[in-house]
Amino acid sequence: MPSEDQVLTVLKEVEDPEIGVNVVDLGLIYNVDIGDEGDVDVSMTLTAPGCPMHDTIARAAEMAIETLPDVKEVHVTMVWNPPWTPDRLTEEGRRLLGF
Repeated sequence: MPSEDQVLTVLKEVEDPEIGVNVVDLGLIYNVDIGDEGDVDVSMTLTAPGCPMHDTIARAAEMAIETLPDVKEVHVTMVWNPPWTPDRLTEEGRRLLGF
């Protein structure tokens, strides 16, 4: 089975196209759950609920996770609660955005 660290590593390849920073460093990943059968469930959000790119970003996240060995199914769920705030940025995210 993949580890949570492996999932987060491949998710760093997925960028928010409007911001140009990956979804991990933006703090958009709320939860990663890896099942015994190789199912990976990810809860994530976006910086704004009305973002028109939510389907594109979710699909890119699914495709990135699917590249990991032993992954059977991937489910990415968009959640809006709690709302995203800049406090969720990682140190790298802050650096990339010039904070």
